[in-house]
Amino acid sequence: MPATEFPAPHPDLDALAVAVTAQMDRARIDLADLVALPSVHEAEPDACARACELTRALLAELPVPGLGPDAVEVIETSDGSRAVFAHRPAAPGRPTVLLYSHYDVQPAGDPADWTSSPWELTERDGRWYGRGAADCKGNLVVHLTALRALHADETGDPLDGLGIRLVVEGSEETGGGGLDDLVARRPDLVAADAILIVDSGNAAVGVPTLTTSLRGIANVVVTVDTLAAGVHSGQFGGAAPDALAALVAMLASLRDPETGATTVDGLDAGSAWTGRPYDEETFRADAGVLDGVGVSTAAPLADLVWSRPAATVLGIDCPPVEGAIAAVQPTARALVNLRVPPGMDPEAAQETLARHLEAHAPWNARVRVEKQAVGHPFRSVEPGADDPVHDLLGRCLAEAYGADEVAEVGSGGSIPLCGALRTAHPGASIALFGVEDPAAAIHSPDESVDPREIERIALAEAAFLSRYR
Repeated sequence: MPATEFPAPHPDLDALAVAVTAQMDRARIDLADLVALPSVHEAEPDACARACELTRALLAELPVPGLGPDAVEVIETSDGSRAVFAHRPAAPGRPTVLLYSHYDVQPAGDPADWTSSPWELTERDGRWYGRGAADCKGNLVVHLTALRALHADETGDPLDGLGIRLVVEGSEETGGGGLDDLVARRPDLVAADAILIVDSGNAAVGVPTLTTSLRGIANVVVTVDTLAAGVHSGQFGGAAPDALAALVAMLASLRDPETGATTVDGLDAGSAWTGRPYDEETFRADAGVLDGVGVSTAAPLADLVWSRPAATVLGIDCPPVEGAIAAVQPTARALVNLRVPPGMDPEAAQETLARHLEAHAPWNARVRVEKQAVGHPFRSVEPGADDPVHDLLGRCLAEAYGADEVAEVGSGGSIPLCGALRTAHPGASIALFGVEDPAAAIHSPDESVDPREIERIALAEAAFLSRYR
């Protein structure tokens, strides 16, 4: 779907923009408090508990009529995490909007890889740095900022009885299975007409963007065995079947050596992306491709990263170079990540990947394939479909950015909750957007957010909430 053009901004937008700007000092304080908590699910239970409590307190103090402490509850999920829910019922005849985010974060890794502490919000060159600054605590701050701006004068109800739900979970970065289970058991907790998943971002800073598709995931762990034990490479090398060499050959079969395309026998790799293109110069900069190193030429880059399957080797178990001995390896193992585009069944794709690896094992090597849990792909709106929620949100985004159009992109990542929400409430419209941008380096050292993105996304969300009928 091409970028959508919109008419002139709504006349009330200027006053709302002033109200949002007035909230930005508080937004920085809230984000600093959230970033200070290393809320890595399972690894940092105390920090997660404090982040959950801080989230509960922030939602409870929102100046929104009908919210407040009695409207906020914390529910423990099946994976041991805790999700925070807030609910203001809709007035008769009015719809309900659900606002989603998460307070858990990825591990920071080696602090030496960071320019400043990952657990202290630090400003450099106009960006705010810290783990979770973009993914996803910055997006949580968007919700807080939008609702505070709407109710800044604390008189009346600018939302005119609109129902509001907020859901902030604590285990998205480890798969979010606990909240998925809870949604399946308690669909009433997430009942809404419009669901805003604020956990993605823009094609670039200043480019308002809607994410309309997410690839799913279908990982496997493949183990190759060839010998009862390692044998001397001088005495047996050249004839003994090398498990590591066999594994390398199998993994190499997943890519076309000329074009770089994913080549899994029997897996359809011909889908085309119909939204915003992804030009090579931008892609190389976003991905940090080194000068002179090529990228795949199999198809337009948007097709390859948003609408086609992609196999990536995430890790290999084999002897490290340091301390290696002169031996033919008897066993080797790898984790293969398969990204699955919308329209493709992840279980079937996983089975196809397993058969491919088994078929490409040389020397009749023994192969074991362990299938990991799958994540289903998701498409928020079909190309060409009429969706009033997306239309209104797109208009609000364009106005907030002073743009003539909004871009539509896909994401190679996955948010399993989207599928659970659609199953629970198939009639609801689900839209994805957020404060992240390619420079945000989410999941990496020196994660950051541009505060202008927080401000503009909050303005767009506030405008949507004030106009949604």
